[in-house]
Amino acid sequence: MAEPPRALITGVAGQDGSYLAELLLAKGYDVWGIVRTAPAGPLPNLAAIQDRLTLVVGDLREPTTLPAALERCRPRELYHLAADTFVPASWEDPAQAVRTIALGTTELLETLRRDHPAVRLFNASTSEVFGAAEESPQNETTPWRPVNPYGIAKLHAQLSVAAHRERYGLHASSGILYNHESPRRPERFLPRKVARGAAAIKLGLETELALGDLDARRDWGFAGDYVEAMWLMLQQDGADDYVIATGTPRTVGELVATAFAHVGLDPDAHVRVDPAFVRAPDPVARVGDPGKAAAVLGWRPRTRFEDWIGAMVDADLRALRAP
Repeated sequence: MAEPPRALITGVAGQDGSYLAELLLAKGYDVWGIVRTAPAGPLPNLAAIQDRLTLVVGDLREPTTLPAALERCRPRELYHLAADTFVPASWEDPAQAVRTIALGTTELLETLRRDHPAVRLFNASTSEVFGAAEESPQNETTPWRPVNPYGIAKLHAQLSVAAHRERYGLHASSGILYNHESPRRPERFLPRKVARGAAAIKLGLETELALGDLDARRDWGFAGDYVEAMWLMLQQDGADDYVIATGTPRTVGELVATAFAHVGLDPDAHVRVDPAFVRAPDPVARVGDPGKAAAVLGWRPRTRFEDWIGAMVDADLRALRAP
């Protein structure tokens, strides 16, 4: 009997890593995951599957740990998801963002080139590489214009992946991921903030929710759909980069209305615009064109906007009711 394919996921305990681990297990993979420190107990996002994973300790800030994890695991596929994805945090220590994301990814690529050239790599990039884009929607040929340390570091990593693919023939792909959400998102991200606010107001724990510009637009999707695109990239004969997005712009106001409608509340009675949260608008809407992913990978988002928002609100209702 053939051994199951083996995959290694950096950032396995995060939102994307946990959904990806579930997907790969369902497909019969032997799944390994890298965590920064040995867990003392169940990891929240992995609670349902942790006993089916092999966890190894590694850290992008400690370059020697990743080669050691690769040598121990010897995967067929490597999904590189580890990074702090909260954009404002990258301004607190821009140098650290570059060291962790840009240099960490380059060192990982060099390890693959030297010691594991047959491993197929997925690298998680971001719509932040487009930054102050002048065209909408954005696709794989849209000029790069990152405007924050996170986007700059991710672009460096993405270009390094492409350079190693072209120069050394590595099967290395980047997914240019637009905003993708779920109940596993930390509360500092806007959709979780909105979902938790609606749940807390419904339960009488809070009375209002302060937000920024309700007309700001984003391309939001469901994280569980996006990890399927990651897997599909590594099943192709050739590697490439793909925009992964819904292609549909949504306003913050639509996000709010959907979350509050889920619990039968009128957002006008509870939502306040706080000027402190209002940011300068993007030159054009940050919306991705997933046409290439649809044509080549056969990928399309499946989960409706209303459904994943409702799932987030329901998860926060359960959490807030818990003793």
